[in-house]
Amino acid sequence: MPAVELKVSTRVTAGNAVMTIVGEIDLYTAPRLQAEFARLLEDGPSRVVIDMSGVEFCDSTGMNVLLSALKRLRERGGGLEVAAPRPAVRKILQVTGLDSVFVVHDQVPAELLTEQSG
Repeated sequence: MPAVELKVSTRVTAGNAVMTIVGEIDLYTAPRLQAEFARLLEDGPSRVVIDMSGVEFCDSTGMNVLLSALKRLRERGGGLEVAAPRPAVRKILQVTGLDSVFVVHDQVPAELLTEQSG
């Protein structure tokens, strides 16, 4: 079975983080994503937006990783938002009811795309 690449990059500005995920989130790649969240949450951003425009597939394991990150962020008064999910991922969010748990954006919010200086 070919190894599916999961690329995760994160940019933190002014207490907000944008995590860009490319690839498939499943049983095999979820631990990598979990580790990225653990590292990110140590830095303490209160708002995390996940750019899922590059995610082709996300199974229940992947959704559980997102839910556990949301829970940890909410415990400290923050939040986790999903941006730009592809139709397949959006459908999973709708079928599972998670589209009402996460704030879902059609694209990464513009205020997070501009580099803030200071």
